[in-house]
Amino acid sequence: MSRPPPEPLYILRGSGATVNSLHFCCGGDGPPFLYSGSGKGAIHMWNLTTRRAERILESHAGNSVIWLHTFKDSRSRFVSQGRDLRVCVWDLSEDRRTVTDSLLTGSVGFCQCSLLETRPGAALLAHPTENMEEVSVVEVKSWTPVCTLKPDSKLGMLMCMKMWQADSGPVLCAGYEDGSLVLWDVSHRRPFSCLKAHPEPVMCLDIDVCKQKGISGSSEKILQSWTLDNQQNLQMHDSVQMTNPGVSQLRIRVDGKVLATAGWDNNIRVLGWKKLKPLAVLQHHTDMEWLQ
Repeated sequence: MSRPPPEPLYILRGSGATVNSLHFCCGGDGPPFLYSGSGKGAIHMWNLTTRRAERILESHAGNSVIWLHTFKDSRSRFVSQGRDLRVCVWDLSEDRRTVTDSLLTGSVGFCQCSLLETRPGAALLAHPTENMEEVSVVEVKSWTPVCTLKPDSKLGMLMCMKMWQADSGPVLCAGYEDGSLVLWDVSHRRPFSCLKAHPEPVMCLDIDVCKQKGISGSSEKILQSWTLDNQQNLQMHDSVQMTNPGVSQLRIRVDGKVLATAGWDNNIRVLGWKKLKPLAVLQHHTDMEWLQ
């Protein structure tokens, strides 16, 4: 007989509203933290040792926080994206709680930004724009535009994206409303390849850079994995049938062994990343899940 799903080790309470974004900060000195962003604009910094919120920041004029990310070079700096159409950079050093800079994206969609730290103190931010098909890449410190990426063909709204550093330079994979994935060469502002991965909009994606293999989910019941060859061509790989339709988010664990999906059925599913073998279904939540 299969074992029952594990129970939560502990539960963090007190967010005050629906939690729409999460980000772990576990490197460097000090205890591990979990950052959470709520539907009412509150950002909680949860100390995972004491299991309490050490700081609560009111942000984005009370609008939902849909994305959070800390900088590797400093635990006191992080960036947030809200439904007020802004991206904010925060400085928490010396007990500050201030937004040091912000960028108006103009995007009314739900596509999360992607941050790539190219070297210590320097980072690129890919963000959606008011043009629903477009990705803009900017330097974080100066907000200097690097490039704008827009497909030549009609693929519909930008839904999700992930940027990483390849040998040839920054690369970005974007998922679109018609179910297509486009792999972009950021340095040369052109697409490497395009793949029609789903019949429905691509809701989420992640990539294992070491294995040159990624995975995406949509409103259907299929998780689709895909690979990159030496010429950066996207190619279909394995797929797995889900019990219920709809995946809002997925993440590959940093060691490349486990994949977690957040389903529209309120369940978190854990699969082995190598063969997409189901490992566990976590059924504690009562509303749609978001992973980060």
